[in-house]
Amino acid sequence: MELITWGCHTAKCNYSFPLAVAIVLSGMYEDDLDNAEDVIYTGQGGQNLTGNKRQIRDQKMERGNLALKNCIEQGVPVRVVRGHESATSYCGKLYTYDGLYKVIQYWAEKGISGFTVFKFRLRRIEGQSLLTTNQVQFIYGRVPKSVSEIRGLVCEDIAGGQEDIPIPATNLVDDPPVAPIGFTYCKFIKVARGVKLPPNANGCDCKESCITSRTCSCAKLNGSDFPYVQRDGGRLIEAKDVVYECGPNCGCGVGCVNRTSQRGIKYRLEVFRTPKKGWAVRSWDFIPSGAPVCEYTGILARTEDLDHVSENNYIFDIDCLQTIRGIGGRERRSRDASLPANNSLDVVDDRRSESVPEFCIDACSTGNIARFINHSCEPNLFVQCVLSSHHDIKLARVVLFAAENIPPLQELTYDYGYALDSVYGPDGKIKQMPCFCGATECRKRLF
Repeated sequence: MELITWGCHTAKCNYSFPLAVAIVLSGMYEDDLDNAEDVIYTGQGGQNLTGNKRQIRDQKMERGNLALKNCIEQGVPVRVVRGHESATSYCGKLYTYDGLYKVIQYWAEKGISGFTVFKFRLRRIEGQSLLTTNQVQFIYGRVPKSVSEIRGLVCEDIAGGQEDIPIPATNLVDDPPVAPIGFTYCKFIKVARGVKLPPNANGCDCKESCITSRTCSCAKLNGSDFPYVQRDGGRLIEAKDVVYECGPNCGCGVGCVNRTSQRGIKYRLEVFRTPKKGWAVRSWDFIPSGAPVCEYTGILARTEDLDHVSENNYIFDIDCLQTIRGIGGRERRSRDASLPANNSLDVVDDRRSESVPEFCIDACSTGNIARFINHSCEPNLFVQCVLSSHHDIKLARVVLFAAENIPPLQELTYDYGYALDSVYGPDGKIKQMPCFCGATECRKRLF
């Protein structure tokens, strides 16, 4: 962290000095927290300058700390510059100017190392151009080692122990801070009344693990090859129309690579509050490209049963068939729009099923961490339909995979896929919602 201050020695100045002119966020202080639009900035002083970035003494209200305090009292904004690791730069970093921020609050507290530090909350002033930093790369962000180190903790585990790894929630935006409420966490899909799942499909005859694609019947459904590679616990080679995984009637075990998406959450995820987008999700771990992140769970229901529901932004249409056939502006993933011969949808017997997905997942009142993942016009996750227990594509599982290598503490996002002017309110009028993803090619509207 660096802070640039300004002083004046003439009688004509109407400000109290010193004043902060700019700050540089480069990960030098262990207590910093950067959420792009909203920043918790650690004051100056007391840091070990030998390189381990730890606090070794209490900070004092002087120099840069006093300058930021004066900015609050006199309404003076500061410029924010961010440093990013770069192998191509001679100094190992690149710097981006991210606009004017207002210093809105300060306080003193015990830091991670046990010494008093001053904390300053900065919020980006609205009406500026999009952030130069497309997705803030928390290169030097320090992942907490224990619950006591988590800044702004409002819930230790939103999953209530259902997942193998706890999912904490943090809030450094609201005052007073609140936790995610209004839903019940569920690890698996629940089925609504009137919806009947198909019987389990026939499985492969492989033993322990599927190895040979020439003899595995599940591999044959995937084009005579396995969709995953045995690396980092299983990674999807490429996005496909549909992935056929091994299921309950297969002879292989749980360690089979063709069951990759069925193993639950394996990365340390966090739900955190943002200034404009509500709740969001990030990972404390590096996520390699092609790795499954989580399944979208909730209540499996018929789309027509929810047509009358308004103000529910947690409905996920299972539109695998429509995507395969490029219906409704959806982008095909392969040129061959045909379905396997054993799929019950090879012939569509309903015009509504042809244009509108028959089933959806409603995560409004019941769902998992996927319900908190935001939209982006340039996402780092993609949606993949997966069939494992049965082969009815209308009822496929919806799984989110990493579209690229994702560094720790970068927000996880996927494209919600709304066509503009495609959402109508109860009054029959087109609804519009602005997009705050901050991407370079942002469409400005979510729908």
